[in-house]
Amino acid sequence: MKKILVLGAGRSSSALISYLIKHAPAHDWQVTVADFSLKAAAEKINSSPYAKAIEFKIENTENSREVIRQADVVISLVPAVLHPKVALICLQEGKHLMTASYVSDEMKSLHQEAKSKGLLFLNESGLDPGIDHMSAMQVITKIKQAGGEVYSFESFTGGLIAPETAVDNPWRYKFTWNPRNVVMAGQSTAKFLQDGMFRYIPYQQLFARTTPISVPGLDEYDGYANRDSLKYAGVYGLQNCQTILRGTLRNKGYCQAWNILVQLGCCDDTFKMENVETMTHRQFMASFIGTEKNVEQEILRQFNIAGQGEEMKRLIWSGFFTNEKVGLTEGTPAQILEHILNKKWKLNPGDKDFIVMWHRFRYNQQGEMKETQAWLTATGENETHTAMAKTVGLPLAIATRLLLQNKIESRGVVIPVEDEFYNPILKELSLLGVELKEITRPIYS
Repeated sequence: MKKILVLGAGRSSSALISYLIKHAPAHDWQVTVADFSLKAAAEKINSSPYAKAIEFKIENTENSREVIRQADVVISLVPAVLHPKVALICLQEGKHLMTASYVSDEMKSLHQEAKSKGLLFLNESGLDPGIDHMSAMQVITKIKQAGGEVYSFESFTGGLIAPETAVDNPWRYKFTWNPRNVVMAGQSTAKFLQDGMFRYIPYQQLFARTTPISVPGLDEYDGYANRDSLKYAGVYGLQNCQTILRGTLRNKGYCQAWNILVQLGCCDDTFKMENVETMTHRQFMASFIGTEKNVEQEILRQFNIAGQGEEMKRLIWSGFFTNEKVGLTEGTPAQILEHILNKKWKLNPGDKDFIVMWHRFRYNQQGEMKETQAWLTATGENETHTAMAKTVGLPLAIATRLLLQNKIESRGVVIPVEDEFYNPILKELSLLGVELKEITRPIYS
């Protein structure tokens, strides 16, 4: 019997846990779901005889070590900052590790030791990062095999809400993954390559410098640049590329309104505010404006926007100018903003989320300029079985199955950019309804 340990039973875990439990009888697996909330873990396994739920806190080192020691492979869905702690225990206990998070410097430093011990520490294997890597590499490989040389690569992914969900929500957005990550998004300088020039966008400009994105058969979107796109030139084998840009998709209008919150300082997580226990939504906003009497007018003046404009509609709908109590006893601006937004952005019963991923490759194929667009979409079933959970969890679950079936040879700290990962994972995802569509056309100068 192979034992799989899933650390974390949060928003992105439902599809992964369901997949593992479904396949457990055929592969003789025992699945353990561990979370700081035993109730949350128990709800995810739904009384399956092939799974058990336990309480788990990574801070309890001895207990963590014992729990991990009993597993053959560990899937970590805990906050990304905790992955290195999990990884160190896995290294000491000789256990494989799978995560959906970006490779941190701490994680990268474990590569040689993990490789020497024959361990796979697979990272960036969710949606974005994850399916974006795999689908991009599959298309790039196909282009190269046909004699093409890619000179431009753009990739954007967004977790949105379905058109029929919360039709009165002007943001067209709700929290479908870790709310804190949404509030803290983009707080490092974005780096990318555009037409042969290195570009840098600091956080304070990120949501004002967006890229219009048109996805075939879908709406028009805005995209903002993600972190460091430059490092993927080598990873994707695009060293001669003139444009490399990876980013996040949002519906039209989102970024302009979010930029106001960024500029005011509402996303700051470096200090705790005073008198939070008595603070109202309006007082929270007033703290950054300087007056409580004319908060709305001052925002209109400072940002030179119209009173009936889309930005103000979004802020008003969110309840920022009401006298409702925040409902926290303490918090940083970012924590308070998250708490206020969660009152309107929490998925309600029956809500469905919507994933959009889009790539555009421009390349020279034996003297002919071509463009290939590749995209995928996914719609959630409800507020629990979300498209986000599906697209983040299923790649990890499939990779775990492949590892336990000895179908993956890679070892050390890796991401899924080799064909032993992306070909079987993308093939199975397509059978599960997450399928990449492509269109290729010539480029006329």
